[in-house]
Amino acid sequence: MGFSAKQVMALKRNLNARQIRTREAHGRELSYIEGWFAISEANRIFGFDGWSRETVESRCVLARENRGTFTAIYTAKVRITVQADGATIVREGHGSGEGRGTSPGDVHDIALKAAETDATKRAFATFGKPFGLELYRQNRVQEADLKLPIIPPTRLGFHPDDTTPISRPSRYHGGREDPKIETGRPAQITAAAPPLAPAASEKIDKSSLPLPEPKRRRDKSHLRFVASQPCTVCGRHPSDPHHLRFAQPRALGVKVSDEFTVPLCRGHHRQLHQAGNEVAWWETLKIDALRTARQLWEQTHPNEGQGDITRQSATKDE
Repeated sequence: MGFSAKQVMALKRNLNARQIRTREAHGRELSYIEGWFAISEANRIFGFDGWSRETVESRCVLARENRGTFTAIYTAKVRITVQADGATIVREGHGSGEGRGTSPGDVHDIALKAAETDATKRAFATFGKPFGLELYRQNRVQEADLKLPIIPPTRLGFHPDDTTPISRPSRYHGGREDPKIETGRPAQITAAAPPLAPAASEKIDKSSLPLPEPKRRRDKSHLRFVASQPCTVCGRHPSDPHHLRFAQPRALGVKVSDEFTVPLCRGHHRQLHQAGNEVAWWETLKIDALRTARQLWEQTHPNEGQGDITRQSATKDE
């Protein structure tokens, strides 16, 4: 084995539940880690210059168009090479990705990147727990794995003058296993014990973090309302709800919040996606798309969500 003792310890460490994401696919709830996190863990454990990634094969298995909407599905094979103390370790993974939209170039680009990211995560998963290996176990119980285990009363310590159990930290106290509980010896209670990590079921407001993550709200009824409105440019019907891509930082395969949508007819929708520079396209037409999106959102969500859009519009005006 070429890994150092420090790297072996890191590869045996459990995945932090806060890094697990969930999504629904074909009626099932899937758990996964994000691609950027897998790369970040590889840099932390193997070193920035200790590993490399190579796309061995990529193939488009489906490409079709239906009434101006394009769909593409790609498969990819990725090879991960790690240099560890003179030894070369090679792992491979296969993945698939799907892209949908009105621009064929963007659709194929998104599908290919998603396939490569999926294959990369599967290759990294072979290295162990920090890369989400446990998430690929088909019969894992989602909730049981994410919640803190309950210690049976028979294993708790008792006060000599009372029959009331004395509470003590769980086996995953502070995110690390307690070896004393594993061996059956009673754990010592400290007065200033650090707080337990929040359960995975609790929602974390990432907008309040030092490096906030933008909220991406989803509301199908609002999108239907936007689609019922006339085109913002020419006033024609029917319209598509177009997401203003410059309103929030871009993410792989993820649209901006539904707050930032305006109605566009099929022709102008296609023209906008072919333009490339969306901000310049709106400025040429002298249309404040963010203001239009805010007005539409206020109609379906009165007194809600005005802050984010107002700030976006103010930033654009500056």
